[in-house]
Formats: sequence, C-alpha cells, structure tokens
Amino acid sequence: MSAYVIVNIEVNEPEPYERYKAMAHATVTAFGGRYVVRGGTAGRLEGSWVPKRMVVLEFPDAARARAWWSSEEYRPAKALREACAETDMVLVAGV
Repeated sequence: MSAYVIVNIEVNEPEPYERYKAMAHATVTAFGGRYVVRGGTAGRLEGSWVPKRMVVLEFPDAARARAWWSSEEYRPAKALREACAETDMVLVAGV
C-alpha cells in the first residue's frame, strides 16, 4: 500500500534550501519515491492552518518511506534542511 510523506516547510534561508532540494530529490527516487506536490500554491479551505511550502512524497509503502527518511543517503540533505528551514513532517498510509 502506498504511503505519503506530507511536509510543511518554512524556508528561512532560500539559497541553502535550493541546494537541499537538489540533494533530496536523488535520495527520494533512490528509495522508490516520487514527488506528488512540490511547493505549489496552497490555499486554505477551512480552519486556521496556513501552510508555508507544501511537499507531498509518495513511496511504495511506509517501510520504504521510513527507510528513506532514516537513510545514510538522505542524512546530509536532512542536516542541510534542518539548518535552513523549519519543518513539520508526517507519514500517512494510503488506502
């Protein structure tokens, strides 16, 4: 069953974040993932949540998503993201 990593990112330093995006892309595809949403315009329909930059990744299953997130391959990109942005990230199983 597919699994989705849903991310809300507030970019504090745009230049390093551009490097992060390039680094992260290669690791996502290496673990069988793909970008479904990558920073498109987000608009609120209900509630008070105002997302900053939304990213949605699809993986073949939750195990692959977790393997990507905790991988040695993704570790340098993750460290760069943590240094230049505030992130909320969740893993959701598909139907």
